[in-house]
Amino acid sequence: MSRKITIHKYEDNTQWSVNVEDSYGKLYHLGYWSELDNSVMLVIEAKARTVWANEVEPKEDLLGNAIKECIQSDINRGVTPSLD
Repeated sequence: MSRKITIHKYEDNTQWSVNVEDSYGKLYHLGYWSELDNSVMLVIEAKARTVWANEVEPKEDLLGNAIKECIQSDINRGVTPSLD
């Protein structure tokens, strides 16, 4: 995955919402801004660099993976998967 900054504003909204995604796909909301001038963009960039500098690789979800494999095994055998 790649790192990215997403800035968006919903229709009829007065503020911009800023999100940052790290290289592992985890999203961080950096806040809302009413204007996006150069000084605000520098703040957003600094916050994004802080997020990226402190990335931590997510731990593998062993239980989730085991459940997923059991469900796929049921599907392969033609059995309707059930978590009960």
